[in-house]
Amino acid sequence: MKNILIVAALTLLTACTQTPDWDYDKSANFSNFKTFAWVENASLTKDTTNYQINGLMEKRVRTAVNNELSQTLGMSLVDPAQADVLVNYHASVDKELEVDSFNVGYGARWGYWGTGFQRDISAREYEVGTLVIDIIDRESNQLVWRGAKEGRLKKKQSPEQREASIKETVANILSNFPPQKQQLVKISVK
Repeated sequence: MKNILIVAALTLLTACTQTPDWDYDKSANFSNFKTFAWVENASLTKDTTNYQINGLMEKRVRTAVNNELSQTLGMSLVDPAQADVLVNYHASVDKELEVDSFNVGYGARWGYWGTGFQRDISAREYEVGTLVIDIIDRESNQLVWRGAKEGRLKKKQSPEQREASIKETVANILSNFPPQKQQLVKISVK
């Protein structure tokens, strides 16, 4: 069952309005990172030891990350022994509860005018998937960058929709790798 949920998480993280979350080591020199490789068993980390990602989803995630790092950022995929950084990823699924409560007012009751309220409550359970991508400095073996995105999961997608969803999610997560420096605004006093 958990295997299915992880596949769903990766597959169904769609173009939701959630903004990715990033964190990074300010002391890392990201301009030195030109090559990358995958951590062995990248999808099996301590955070997701009970989860397995099927071969189709594994391939989609790796292809999307490889394309982003290679084509968008100009990095080269190399043997792990020669890589500047190692890439790792993991996914998780959590259940969330959405509760809506609203009051319904009315003006007459049993022949009298006045106010009264009836409270209606509805609850729906849904699944939220999270995809996390880690960048590790191979030389120091230290995490230097982490990006994550979570989103409400959609069901019943075609393979093409799954691939597009993964591609968009990975691009969104990696949109701040390497971290963008804060632009300084010059203020002139006249």
